[in-house]
Amino acid sequence: MATMTVTFEKLHQDSQDYGSDEEHMISRAFCDISFQGKTLSECTVDLKQTVGSDFEKDPLEVSNLRGYEGPIDSSEMRNCAESYFRLAVGRYGTVFRIEGGSNVRMRDNWIHMQETYTFEVDPHAQVAGW
Repeated sequence: MATMTVTFEKLHQDSQDYGSDEEHMISRAFCDISFQGKTLSECTVDLKQTVGSDFEKDPLEVSNLRGYEGPIDSSEMRNCAESYFRLAVGRYGTVFRIEGGSNVRMRDNWIHMQETYTFEVDPHAQVAGW
């Protein structure tokens, strides 16, 4: 096993550019990936949330990582992306705190917040895919 480091740098929250509409909010997280001595910058992952769902509890649909084509633990990457999103947005959010069944919708926000995660990846595992 080898250690992968994912450093999220910013989040474009609820962007119409990425496909947000009245049913779903699409946000894009930008990150750097370090694995086996190589670092890739500006990799992205999209997070899709049903409008009106609970930021803290309801699952998010998380895309595969873009900009990286090597082995990855997709489940761990998904957990990291969800954690980063929830740190930035929600009741306990670092940037936005939304509480009490609020029906507020803020669109097209850029959140610059750095958060780093590490997890183990089998360097011989198959490359991630849908």
